Amino acid sequence: MAVSINTLPNDRDIKQDTGVAAFFSEENFNKLKGIMHTKKVEVHGYLFQEGESAEYMYFVKKGRVKLTKTTDTGNKITLYLHHTGDMFGHITPFQPSVQAFSAEVIEDAEFGVIEQAELERLLLKNGDLAIEFMRWMGAMYRMTQAKFRDLLLYGKPGALCSLLIRMSNSYGIQQSSHIAINYKATNMDLAEMIGATRESVNRMLSDMRKAEVLDIISGTIVIKNMDYLRHTCRCELCPIEICRV
Repeated sequence: MAVSINTLPNDRDIKQDTGVAAFFSEENFNKLKGIMHTKKVEVHGYLFQEGESAEYMYFVKKGRVKLTKTTDTGNKITLYLHHTGDMFGHITPFQPSVQAFSAEVIEDAEFGVIEQAELERLLLKNGDLAIEFMRWMGAMYRMTQAKFRDLLLYGKPGALCSLLIRMSNSYGIQQSSHIAINYKATNMDLAEMIGATRESVNRMLSDMRKAEVLDIISGTIVIKNMDYLRHTCRCELCPIEICRV
């Protein structure tokens, strides 16, 4: 059955149900917003570089940012794609830390910036907020752990299938029995997300198209057989707040 992508919503309609607000009560999330100051960054700008002192957290008010890590061989792996409603930053409350990733803005963005010292004062005064913050940090740790598991244990095909599942959870639009991923990533982008070469991604996508697992229409990936992806990456059916990009 042909799949039309003409009805895909624009960026403001993308699902936001896995953002940071899902981990906090409305009252406590408003407390976090109360200590944010605004920072705007244009596309291709950097918020921070890997190895720098980590003193701030960032809430994405609009735009997109990718978090990357450089390997010992100099290759770059994209581990996160953050969009509106996400919060990130590698600070550890009440002790110094350094940024584990570099943060590059890939779409003009506006951030709510939280200074570590202000966050610590807020957590000390609000025990229930501190518990919710720990819950959010635990979820972020599980997400990172799951991504490294996918990269290391199931080979490049498994890592690519896992990535496509995550992208469908973050940007997927249900269309009949198919899911269209409303985020156009190049094969090089996909390669950076799984630590592979563009040529190997080209080959794996071609094989999956021939097997009718997916289709690519005007640059949009359309998932046709989710069970195949789950079987290939040994999917553990993690909750959606973990299984996302």
